[in-house]
Amino acid sequence: MKFGQVEDPSKIDFTLPKDHMKTKEILSQNKEGLKNISIGCAKWNKTDLKGFYPKGTKDELTYYATQFNSIELNATFYGMPTPDQVNTWKEKTPENFKFFPKITNTVSHFRRLIDVTDPVTHFASAVMNFDEKLGMAFLQLHDNFKPKDYDRLEKFVKEWPKEVPLAIELRNTEWFTDEEILNTTCELFEAHHITNIIVDTAGRRDMLHMRLTTPNAFIRYVGANAESDYERLDDWLKHLTKWKKEGLQNLYFFVHQNIEKASPLLSAYFIKKLNEEWKTDIHIPQMATENTGTLF
Repeated sequence: MKFGQVEDPSKIDFTLPKDHMKTKEILSQNKEGLKNISIGCAKWNKTDLKGFYPKGTKDELTYYATQFNSIELNATFYGMPTPDQVNTWKEKTPENFKFFPKITNTVSHFRRLIDVTDPVTHFASAVMNFDEKLGMAFLQLHDNFKPKDYDRLEKFVKEWPKEVPLAIELRNTEWFTDEEILNTTCELFEAHHITNIIVDTAGRRDMLHMRLTTPNAFIRYVGANAESDYERLDDWLKHLTKWKKEGLQNLYFFVHQNIEKASPLLSAYFIKKLNEEWKTDIHIPQMATENTGTLF
């Protein structure tokens, strides 16, 4: 993913900002503790994740699901999923695996949330076939979808099928730079249990808003194929440990890279560090070359 890519990452201040004043309050609403940790990549395609798959791998998703417990499912953005396709994906993965499907671009980019009842119904009906393997669907709006279109967003949120958990990624800077707009939007999300996606990418530090609207943290982390990628992950672990103490319910953390083949390596590093800090036992992805040992 090249969104937010910059020519020289060394010139970017990657310091994580302080939490928005409402985030601690949102986290405190969860009284049940941490329930789920999902960490994965955005693709399972062998071409993009070159070097990750052992030689002779016949089914990429089946192998991917032996190494990771979740996938940010971008395939559904480019084409409306069918129940049969969803069932095929579901059956290739183990019991604890989670899918996080992106809402089809017909809804977000082509119709821009106008007259989307039918495609939303088709999408939701299809992904519900993931059953217990459905993590959370997410809507990514176009960079030029602005607060002037708030009414469309409000209608979409209010009419979204409540059976399908939803996160939303807003990309235009106006959603974040005007405090009144940010508050109004986040209050809408809170009222309808919509998770506010946080994006950490070099060229768009404004999207690193640290404003949770549910006790779920849905983070799309974009590395810069630089040594600082690992330091940034260390900083995220410190911050997430703080959120865990304050009431974090679910962690959804997906790693992207400008050159995607490095994504499994970064993910493995993050999982190893999280296991050490949180005393969890999430599987650490293995080396592709030998199929034994881990990436770290």
